[in-house]
Amino acid sequence: MNAGFGQLGGLAAVGFALVIVLANVVAVPAGLPPTGADLGQVITFFGTRGDVVAVSSALTPLAWVLATLFGAAAVAAARRSERDRGEAWSLVGFAGVALQNAAFAGVVAIRLALAAAPADAATGLWALHEALFTLNGTFLALALVGLSVSGRRAGLLHPWHGIVGLVAAALLFGSATLAPVVMDHGGPFGLLGLVGWLLWVVWLVAYGAALIRGGGRTPAAVS
Repeated sequence: MNAGFGQLGGLAAVGFALVIVLANVVAVPAGLPPTGADLGQVITFFGTRGDVVAVSSALTPLAWVLATLFGAAAVAAARRSERDRGEAWSLVGFAGVALQNAAFAGVVAIRLALAAAPADAATGLWALHEALFTLNGTFLALALVGLSVSGRRAGLLHPWHGIVGLVAAALLFGSATLAPVVMDHGGPFGLLGLVGWLLWVVWLVAYGAALIRGGGRTPAAVS
C-alpha cells in the first residue's frame, strides 16, 4: 500500500469519527428524539428545530466521503496478506462501510423530510426512520467484523483493538436483530445500539491511528 494513501485513510477515519460525533453534539442536546420516543416529541422537535436538522445534516455528506476513503485504505492495507491466505475479510468490511453510508443517507433524508413535511406525515416517516436507524447496526457490524479480522490478521491492529471491534459488532447486530423491540420500547434496549456505537467511534479513531502509523508498511501477518 502506498504510504500516502494509508495515511490519508487514517486521517479520514479520525475525521469521520469527529464529524459523526459533532453531528450528534449539534442534534442530541437540541432535543433530537431517541428511538422509541413519543410521537408528540417527534412532531415538536422537527416542527420547531429545522435549523438544527439542517446543520447536522450538512455535516453528513463529508462523513460518507471520509468513511469511504477509510474503508478503501483499510482494504489496501490488508489485501496482500489476505490474497496469500485466500481470504477477503477486508472486502466484507468495505461492503459494510458502503452499506452503512447508504442506510444513513436514508436516515438523514427522512429527517430532512420530517422537518419539511406537515405534522400529519410524521407517523409514517418517523417509523421508517426508527427502523432504518436501528437496522443500520447490521452494516456497522459487518464493517467492524470484516475490518477487525482483516486488520488483525494483517498485523495492523493490536489484539485489544480487534476485541473492541467484535464486541461493538455484537452489540450493534443485537440491536438490529431486536429492531421491533427497540422501536416499541427504546430505553434499555436502545442502550445496546448506543454502547455499540460509542465503541465503534473508539474503534474508528484507533484504526485511523494504526493506518497513520503503519503508512505503506504491511506488518507481519497474524496467522
